[in-house]
Amino acid sequence: MFFRRSTRPTPAAELSDEDLLRRYHAQGEVADLGVLYERHMSGVLAIARRYLRDEADAQDAVMQLFEQLLHKLRQHEVENFPPWLHATARNYCLMTLRARQRAGPALVHFSDEAGMESVAARHLTANDPAEAELHEQHLQQLEVTLAELPPGQRQCLELFYLEKKSYREVAALTGFDLNAVKSHLQNGKRNLRRLLQASASDASP
Repeated sequence: MFFRRSTRPTPAAELSDEDLLRRYHAQGEVADLGVLYERHMSGVLAIARRYLRDEADAQDAVMQLFEQLLHKLRQHEVENFPPWLHATARNYCLMTLRARQRAGPALVHFSDEAGMESVAARHLTANDPAEAELHEQHLQQLEVTLAELPPGQRQCLELFYLEKKSYREVAALTGFDLNAVKSHLQNGKRNLRRLLQASASDASP
C-alpha cells in the first residue's frame, strides 16, 4: 500500500518569523503576515503610544502600519524582522508628527547642546504637565533629527538611548559586532550634536 505524502501547508503558528516572512513574500497569504505581526504588535503599540501620546491615534497607527506591511513585505525581503518593524513603526509615527507640525505650530527647537540621553531622561522624569509637553516636543525634534543620520548610527542610537538596550542587545538586534555598535554610537552622537546645533542656529532670529 502506498501513502501519499500530505501537501497541507504548515500552520502559521508553528513557523518561525523567518519562515513566515519567506512564505508571505512568496505566496502573499495575509494570514501568515497576521500571525507574524501579532507576535510583535505589543512593541509596535508601545512605540506608537510613546510618540503619538493618544491611545486612539496609537491604535489607528497599529492598523495602518499593518496595511502598509501587506505591500512592503511582498516587495522587499527583510532579514531581521523585529528591528526592521520597530524602525518602520517609528518612521510611520514621525511622518504623522511631521504632518501635524505642518498643520499646526512649529516644534520647539533645542536651545543648547544637550545630548540625547539627557533629553530622554528629562522626558521620562518630568512630572509637571507643561514641562512634560515641552520635553515631548524636544523628543519629537530629536527624532526628526535622528532621521537625518546614516541608518546604522540612527538605529544604534535609538536602541541604546531611547529604548535603553545594552551594547550586546543592540548588537544582537542590528547584527553589528560590538566594536561596530560602539563606533556607530560615537559617530552618531557627534553627528547628532552637529545637526542639533545647526537646527538651533536656524531657529534663532
